[in-house]
Amino acid sequence: MSKNLLLEIGTEEMPANIMAGVVEQLKELSRAKFEENRISFHEIKVYATPRRLAVLVKDAADRQPDEEVKKRGPSIKAAFDADGNPTRAAQGFARGQHIDPSQLVKEGDYTWAHVVNQGKAVEDVLPDLFLSLITGLNFTRSMRWADEEAHFIRPVRWIVALADDKVIPVEFAHVKSGRVSRGHRFLCKEPVTIDKPEDYKETMRKAFVIVDHDERRNMIQKGLLETAEKLGGHVWHNADLLEEINYLVEYPTPLYGRIDDEFLKLPVPAVVTPMRDHQRYYPVRKEDGSLMPYFLTVRNGGTKALENVQHGNEKVLRARLDDAKFFFENDRKKTLEGHRDDLTRINYQEGLGDMRDKADRLQKLTAFIGKDWNFTDEEMKDADRAAFLSKSDLATGMVTEFTELQGEMGKEYALLDGEKPEVAQAIFEQYMPRFSGDILPKESIGRALSLADKLDNLSATFLRGLIPTGSQDPFALRRQTIGAVNILTDGKIHWDIRRGIAKALALLPGEQELKDKVLSQVEDFFRQRIRAILLDNGIAYDIIDAVLAGPVDDIYAIFLRAQAMTESHLKEEADLRQAVTRLANITKGKTGGKVDPALFEEDAEKNLEAALAKAMAAVEPLYREYRYADALPYLKELTAPINDYLDNVMVMVKDEAVKNNRISQLLKTLSFFDAWGDFSKLV
Repeated sequence: MSKNLLLEIGTEEMPANIMAGVVEQLKELSRAKFEENRISFHEIKVYATPRRLAVLVKDAADRQPDEEVKKRGPSIKAAFDADGNPTRAAQGFARGQHIDPSQLVKEGDYTWAHVVNQGKAVEDVLPDLFLSLITGLNFTRSMRWADEEAHFIRPVRWIVALADDKVIPVEFAHVKSGRVSRGHRFLCKEPVTIDKPEDYKETMRKAFVIVDHDERRNMIQKGLLETAEKLGGHVWHNADLLEEINYLVEYPTPLYGRIDDEFLKLPVPAVVTPMRDHQRYYPVRKEDGSLMPYFLTVRNGGTKALENVQHGNEKVLRARLDDAKFFFENDRKKTLEGHRDDLTRINYQEGLGDMRDKADRLQKLTAFIGKDWNFTDEEMKDADRAAFLSKSDLATGMVTEFTELQGEMGKEYALLDGEKPEVAQAIFEQYMPRFSGDILPKESIGRALSLADKLDNLSATFLRGLIPTGSQDPFALRRQTIGAVNILTDGKIHWDIRRGIAKALALLPGEQELKDKVLSQVEDFFRQRIRAILLDNGIAYDIIDAVLAGPVDDIYAIFLRAQAMTESHLKEEADLRQAVTRLANITKGKTGGKVDPALFEEDAEKNLEAALAKAMAAVEPLYREYRYADALPYLKELTAPINDYLDNVMVMVKDEAVKNNRISQLLKTLSFFDAWGDFSKLV
């Protein structure tokens, strides 16, 4: 007979930004604990609000199945004496397993006990299991309260633990379980009694709590859409904002407020950022994308006195936008270029000058990249201007107050100053991507400036010895490195990243010996990030090892090689791989020079040279176009000549000239495959 189970952990308000991760963690932990305790179930649902985490288990088994366990005891020699009688070792082992020594089984060299563990009733298992769900959650930061030793993300105030209509005894931080929960903090003052787990959602709904976070999210989304439609506009959606609001409310009611017309004269980011990032309001847009004089928000409660709530939110937003208007008008007393001199009062990093020094470096580094990328004269001028102005908005009042607007206000101020749209867009794109899933720069100038900014940050921070370790990454260097990789791959840009790192280091103060060391460290940092990205893309680990065995230079080419190895099923070409591995083994640690055909003595030497020349003529144009998979048929034709050579030609002969010529020929052949990667890494 099955049972429905419920565990609700009631707390003070938990941080909204961690709740989605906590829900997933609790879901995985619950499944693992029920499976570990041999309790089958039909379904596990996890619910969360700002003040509670709940696990609802449907149709759980009413008891554990019996478990047959086979445990190894002492060796047969140690378990029985010469007459076959059990020794003290055997007797002690049997006693520990609650069986008679005569029940021990001899298998191989050891004795074994076959033990049947009787399954327990689910009510007997649940106290410890439920407690393990509370204590098993991991949080970045936990709290201790009063004089408690126990810790949780927020102080625990109540626990509901039920198996059907029976209370399961659980105690955590001196809070004992029962069937009494709490409803909405303001709309339901009375205690809420949960009679049965299957009644949980509806009982809490009557107490003005929507416990199902998916249902609550849909309610919010639907309510916002309907409210925006009544106003004749569209919601400016933001997935992160929706998720945050979802875990700030228990009983959502959307509403709208008005924005004074005077504020709509401000640049759009100056209105949207204080509204969305600081007040958690949604902007409303017209069909053409322009802002309407309304905002949307969500109340944690019902519709009573909704007009008062509307006016209160309008008042709060008006004060925020007044600040934005003041900063904007004050900033516009100067051009964006006029703010550049104020960068001297903003330090960059200790010992590495101020932000104007950084802007000066970005000019040089962006020009270096632009030259490598064959920018036109016009693009070079625009890139230089964008880099010159790149950090100027950091000295403005708007960005000082609303730091999220860096780059965005730089773009707006540049356009107001009459700068070219290409320059303004590059100023905005320099920080892209700002977070996981963010947009990437789309214009060549923006890509170059963004890459220059990231390489300067990486080089400067590594030069100071502040290399990220473990989870510590205060300068977000991992994110910036991943961003650099994505810029190059998204833009399909073939460029040696080491040239950029070396140039960035050359523009910074410091000893050359240290810079050479840092160059290797930054290159390896890129290698680690590329490995992680390729793994996330489903590339096999050995293919990743193969393409990353050499220097990290052309990042986009590395991705194309990994893709080609996967799609062409190179790992299945066992004969070719074996031949290349033989080449690598015999030439390991050796250096070569120019191959002289006049020193050939064996037909196998001549045949390999002819086959290699034929293959090179066909493959090198494909390599230049990075069409690695198309080159594979020609590479396979070299398998037989390579094996014939290695089977019939003595490489290490006494004649130094002949020996060196043969080593050079084999190295020349091997280098032909190095364009793909290290074949010996494939398994």
